[in-house]
Amino acid sequence: MKSVRKLRVHWPVASEPFSQLAKGDADAFRDEAGIVALLQALSESPDLGDFGNYRHVFESGLGFEGFTCAEGAKPTLGQVGQRTISPTLVLTTYFDALLDDVAVERFLQRIVDIHPWEVPVIELTGPLSVSCTALPAVFESASAS
Repeated sequence: MKSVRKLRVHWPVASEPFSQLAKGDADAFRDEAGIVALLQALSESPDLGDFGNYRHVFESGLGFEGFTCAEGAKPTLGQVGQRTISPTLVLTTYFDALLDDVAVERFLQRIVDIHPWEVPVIELTGPLSVSCTALPAVFESASAS
């Protein structure tokens, strides 16, 4: 097991690419400019998604984000006082829990800089454990008996 921190970014997606992704069309990852920018930011940060022999590892899910803009907001989508529902991609990746705060701040700022929302939804966890390699044969034989 490896001690990591989880980074989860909620990213708005236009209806057509959202539909393509929902149908399992992975080409939509290459066709939607916002997702391309997010994945580029991931690939430019070598500390994100580092699983040894695998780099830039991420998981994603589709859903909806709901919000109501208050007075003073400058929304990219919706209007002040109106309830808005946005098709959303949630991208999750991981980085070493011992990574220094300056490096973490650098890639978080990069995501904020390219994010289309006035207030992006970005989640960052404390340390947790994830698998980083196949379990040794010792564990396999013990569970088989």
